[in-house]
Amino acid sequence: MVCPWCRIGKKNLSDALDEIKNRLGVDIAVNFRAFQLDPSVPPEGVPFMHHMKRMGSPERVRSLLQRVTEIGESIGLKFRYDLVTVMPNTLLAHRVGALLSPCRRAEWVDAVMTAYFEEGHDIGHLQVLLQLAERLGLDGGNIAQRLAAGDGLIDIEHDYDEAVRMGITGAPFFVINNETIISGAYPASGFVEVFEKIIMAGT
Repeated sequence: MVCPWCRIGKKNLSDALDEIKNRLGVDIAVNFRAFQLDPSVPPEGVPFMHHMKRMGSPERVRSLLQRVTEIGESIGLKFRYDLVTVMPNTLLAHRVGALLSPCRRAEWVDAVMTAYFEEGHDIGHLQVLLQLAERLGLDGGNIAQRLAAGDGLIDIEHDYDEAVRMGITGAPFFVINNETIISGAYPASGFVEVFEKIIMAGT
């Protein structure tokens, strides 16, 4: 939810899915799994630039953020790091996603990432998430009740256990057709090539 490379990778994947649909008439199902980059971030979050110190000097951090911004712009994504002030804990955002039907999770991920990367919202804050949910036409009150009851936690734990089993230590990470593994912000053309090979092989 707060990994810029995940956002870039998701956009590339979406573009590839559109191309495969338009060119070959094939719909490819996508299942989203939760993964926390840093579960140790407290529920209230931490100052963004303080958290980024682990990446190196302020100059290095600025260079990394600039690179992300430029790559994002090249594929139609905005990154407004001048608005981002908090590195949030993403557990609540993942739990909301787990409460939704699979067909609505893509738009939820997009909404959360847009709120964070383009608008600077603290997506670790419950009220922010409920407002985003209602903006998508979801029942914020029902979601709040289910979160209070602990719903979604088991789903997140299952995803984490599955990631550990597969040896996943970072994101983005894609598993295609239960056999092809891709890590990193893979380009759209690369996804298209993989999909075409699988489709042509009839699997």
